[in-house]
Amino acid sequence: MSATAPPLRPRRPAPRDAAGSPLLLGHGRLPRVLAGTALVVLAVLWLLPFVWAIATSVQSEQDLSKPGLSPVKGAFTLEAYREILERGNVPVWAFNSFLIAALVTVITVAVSTLAAYGFSRGTFRGRRALLAVTVAAIMVPPQLLVVPLFRQMLLFDLVDTYAAVILPQVVAPMMVFILKRFFDGVPRELEEAARSDGASEFRVFRSVVLPLSRPIVAAVSIFVFIGAWNNFMWPFIVTNDPDLMTLPVGLATVKDAYGIQYAQAMASALLAALPLIVVFLVFQRRIVDSVATTGLGGS
Repeated sequence: MSATAPPLRPRRPAPRDAAGSPLLLGHGRLPRVLAGTALVVLAVLWLLPFVWAIATSVQSEQDLSKPGLSPVKGAFTLEAYREILERGNVPVWAFNSFLIAALVTVITVAVSTLAAYGFSRGTFRGRRALLAVTVAAIMVPPQLLVVPLFRQMLLFDLVDTYAAVILPQVVAPMMVFILKRFFDGVPRELEEAARSDGASEFRVFRSVVLPLSRPIVAAVSIFVFIGAWNNFMWPFIVTNDPDLMTLPVGLATVKDAYGIQYAQAMASALLAALPLIVVFLVFQRRIVDSVATTGLGGS
């Protein structure tokens, strides 16, 4: 009596992620443990400088001068924060930073979206040459434009004004290029349907293209706001009035006469970063979704 061959079992398909592509780490507990361990290690390495800055800012300068590599060398104190708040006009500087960053974001997004839509859908003469100039402007270091921009502000008598801080920052060739590439992928059939219903070109842009571009517009707005908030060089050059200084510039002017004070330096850095941390915590989901949807987090 011949033995019958066992029935063939179907092969189990490889595990796939939510997007449908095979998981590179394989399946099982070990790959998940290794991936989780790697993420924890990277998170600790990323948070270590931040924790070190906090530990430094809540100690006295005398304790920090003690030898040793430990970040905690003395008792807890808020003396550095008290010195900065007493010797600087932090509320005014924070208001200036928020106002300037918000206006720069609104104007930059408005100008960049219109320019990108013109490059994506326009057929005007010289379009390719102008687009090439815009792309080439991305490679120009901002430091090269400091002297010409400052001479322009002097010519128009705008030094020590909000306009002098805001206007040079609203030109963002990189954002124009990013938005243009996104608009190229928007289906033209939707725009043609709107035009056939009698919509003007601006109505098509406002009612059809922009609603479909919310992820990329949100991502660009976040990047522009963070860049304007952290901008130090240009506000430092174009403002002398303490009431017009931004938070990074104002905190840099609060220095001790006895040289570098490490606790105050770390406290200043944390005060400047605190509003951005709050913004990230409040809009964390929107920020992550925008970057993940548009692919701006890296290739």
